[in-house]
Amino acid sequence: MSAAPRPDELLYAPMTMDDVDEVLALERSVYPYPWTRANFVDSLASGYHGWALRDERGALVGYFLLMSVVDEAHLLNVAVAGPRQGQGLGRYLLDKAAACARGLSAASILLEVRPSNTRALGIYARYGFAEIGRRRGYYPARDGQREDAIVMRYTL
Repeated sequence: MSAAPRPDELLYAPMTMDDVDEVLALERSVYPYPWTRANFVDSLASGYHGWALRDERGALVGYFLLMSVVDEAHLLNVAVAGPRQGQGLGRYLLDKAAACARGLSAASILLEVRPSNTRALGIYARYGFAEIGRRRGYYPARDGQREDAIVMRYTL
């Protein structure tokens, strides 16, 4: 893994509607079953906390969306651009998501992840997320099948 990015090399800012097309393009490039444009638009319109991460040239390299529910935060979506994976940006975004959740007075962060997404599972486990359950048939999968979701929690 490359060295973690220096904060002065990154631009971290609230996601706006103007970011949605770039976010959607990144989403489609890294996920086999990506969110739709409407998912992102609706999330931002609903007041969910979206953040975009750009490099020193202004290129989008990652993002996350966080929903606050009572005393928990739900990490709805997080992604790092394929060419930038393995450079510490996923951890950087998790650090930022945790800081955002703390700012919302959340006691923990919940997320769902596919069992087949072993890279993400490893990142979450190393970060300190623990599996707390499964949602059967949560995600669409190949040939009309469904895939479970592993539910994980990180205590703040």
